[in-house]
Formats: sequence, C-alpha cells, structure tokens
Amino acid sequence: MLSREDNEILTRVGPGTPMGSLLRRYWMPACLSAEIPEPDGPPVRVRLLGENLVAFRDSAGAIGLIEEECPHRGASLFFGRNEECGLRCTYHGWKFDVTGQCTDQRSELHSFAHKIKITSYPVHESGGIVWAYLGPAASMTPFRDFGTGTLPAASVTAVKEVVRCNWVQSMDGDLDTAHISNLHQFDAIDDVPDDGTDRPGYPSGYMSMKFWRHDPRAAIEVQDEWHGFRYAGIRVTPNGYRHARVTAYIFPASTIIAQIPFSTRQIFVVPVDDYHTHRYSFAVTPPANPRGLGGPPFFTFEKYPFEMLPPGGVVERKYTPENDYLIDRVAQKGISYSGIADFRSQDMMATESAGPIYDRTREHLGSTDVAVIRLHRMLLRAAKGLASGEEPPALRGDFRAIRGAEKVLAEGEDWRALGTDEDPVVAEALLSLEAAGEAGEAAH
Repeated sequence: MLSREDNEILTRVGPGTPMGSLLRRYWMPACLSAEIPEPDGPPVRVRLLGENLVAFRDSAGAIGLIEEECPHRGASLFFGRNEECGLRCTYHGWKFDVTGQCTDQRSELHSFAHKIKITSYPVHESGGIVWAYLGPAASMTPFRDFGTGTLPAASVTAVKEVVRCNWVQSMDGDLDTAHISNLHQFDAIDDVPDDGTDRPGYPSGYMSMKFWRHDPRAAIEVQDEWHGFRYAGIRVTPNGYRHARVTAYIFPASTIIAQIPFSTRQIFVVPVDDYHTHRYSFAVTPPANPRGLGGPPFFTFEKYPFEMLPPGGVVERKYTPENDYLIDRVAQKGISYSGIADFRSQDMMATESAGPIYDRTREHLGSTDVAVIRLHRMLLRAAKGLASGEEPPALRGDFRAIRGAEKVLAEGEDWRALGTDEDPVVAEALLSLEAAGEAGEAAH
C-alpha cells in the first residue's frame, strides 16, 4: 500500500503539483486530429492536466492550443468564430491567433490588441494525434517520435476513450496482465479446438486465450529499461510449457501491450484532471507480420462474445457507471465471467468502480501486482526527483525500438529477448517493411 501523502503525489496533476510538474515535461496527446479536421472548422474543448484549453485549426491549417477564457471578460472561446487565421470571441469580437496573440478588437475605439496575449502551448501533429507540451519553454525537448513521424497515411489509426477515474487507475489496468485470466474470460474459450500450437514458438491467438484461462496464476517478472520497464506474465500451458506475454512501459504514461509475435501499437493515458482520463490508442508502424504468425486476432473467434473498440475516432460510451455497465447477471452465469458485453467496458468497470481517486492506503497488493508496484515507485521517484532538480527519465532515446511480444518459450529461452531488435522475428518484419517501402518508391 502507499502512504496517503504518496497517493496524493501520484494522483494530483494540476499546475504546481509534483506529478503535474513532471508530466508537463513530456509531450502529451491533447486531441485527435479528427476532432479538428479542417481549416476554419469548429474549435474543440481540451481539458488537459487540469487546464481548460481550446484547440482549433486556422485558415492556413496551423493548429492552436490556447486557454479557453477570453481575457476580456472571461467568455469561453469554444464558442468563438474560427475565421481569417484566428479564433474570434463572439462576445465583443476579440480575436486570437494560434500563438495566443490578440490580433483584433473590433469593438474598441482604440485597439490595444498588441498588449494582449493569452496562454498558448506548442503543438505537434503526428499519427492522427495533436500533441502538446505544457511545461517550461526552457525545458522543452524534441517531440518523442514513437514511429508516427514516418507512418504512411494509410496506416494512421488513433482512438480516444473517456475514462471516469484518475489516470493512475487506468495505467494500473494496462500494466496488469493477470486480470485477463478473470475479467475478460468467457465460457466458449473451452470450445477453441487444439490447433497444435501449444508448443515452443508462436501460438495462435485462439490458443493464447486458452492459456489465459488455463493458468490464472501468472508469474510476473520485471526488467528495468532506459524507457521505464518491460515485464512478462508467464503462465503454464495445458501441455506444460511456459507462455510469456511481454508488455512495455514507457515513461510516463505509455504502454505497449503483448501481442503475437510482437506489438508496437501504443496506449497513452492522459490525465484530463485529477478525476478523469483520456486513453489514446494509436498505430506507430504499418502492420508487419510476413509469416502471419498467430493467425487471426483472438477477438475474431466465431464464438467471441464481446464488443471491441472501433478502429478510430472518439469512442461513444454505451456502458457507463449510471447503467451499471449494462451488466447481465444471466450472462455472468453462463456466457462471460463479468457479465459485461463490451471488452473495454469490463476494464472501465474495474477501474472506475474503485472511485474517482482510489485510496491506496487501503489496498493489499500481491504477487500479480509487481509491475503496478514498479510503476508507482518510478513515478514517485521521478516526481520527487524533479522537485530536487533531477532531470526526468526517458525524455530522449530510440522510442521506435520498444515493443511488446508474446510466445511459448523453449527450454532455456529468455523472454527478455522477445520483441527486441535482436529478435529474429522483429528483424524479419523490419526487412519486410523496408522492402515494401522501396517497392512503393519504385512505383512512384
């Protein structure tokens, strides 16, 4: 368990808080590109780290992220007119460009627009997401490119979810491989036929589900890395082999969850404020699995009972705390472990039902919580370190080389090599991407 003081440090993200100061040193998703798709289109509200902002795309296509309140008399600029390279307040016509500079005061006899400038933050558009830097200008580091900088337009996908609890609770769920043996279980997994992949190598996605169900007592092993850590959930398969699901944590709020044969799709958890979270999921590389290892995704199984996330956009929530996530008690007895028919809503039930900010002085952690404990310790150490003048971790590095992975291990095989540049399957995939890129250039 954590002390009350440490739980406060961990969860409070507003301006001037230790964790808020730490998170502001990193580029964070502010909104989807799809939320402001066209020049002079409607602006969108952005609440980020407890600050109320507005994002808009001006006449030239440049993106502005500025404070929501008009400095004249506080009207919301969300209701403004996006026109002629600026956002104009509809109360008295004050207009602001993407830098926050007031450029016009149409109702003033003697304009003093040049003296008025509101808060604006640097932005960077990449991978279908508008990223923002909210920290001190002198400390701003280059955008951390996870791979989206060279991602072909056809491969860009980004999803945004609204989670109604503190950001650390959402992170905890993403770094908890043990819960898939319970929360996401369904009875029809027993009907998955044995396809012969319960052996050293890459199992099918369908057989992987059987492994989760067979062994609910995953052994958790953690390896510290420059970017945070990687950890493996190791289960014993029905045939007695060790099955490893490897997930990567990237400081401060990203995960790459295990997938066969390896994974790059990233999840970035963004604190809206102390009580709400946005969870972004986005592609960073084109699909690359030339041998089709793992076969179809597990959720394509013909008897798979759960709804899954859409491929892109802001997710409209159908399953909420107010309707008890539409839990079906009959289904809970004979179809699924949770009785909730949507995969991600099962996760949200577990994290949101603990309250807006869970009181971690009351928790009792066990062997399955090793990665969660490591996350909390790293975040607290970094927040306290920054307050003492230390540089935050993982501001720079080769973020494209971070991956998750999944495999049935051979005797003596080390899970730590899975998904790394030394992994032959990764090398094979990178060569296929390189060849595809050269073929595309030749075609043009």
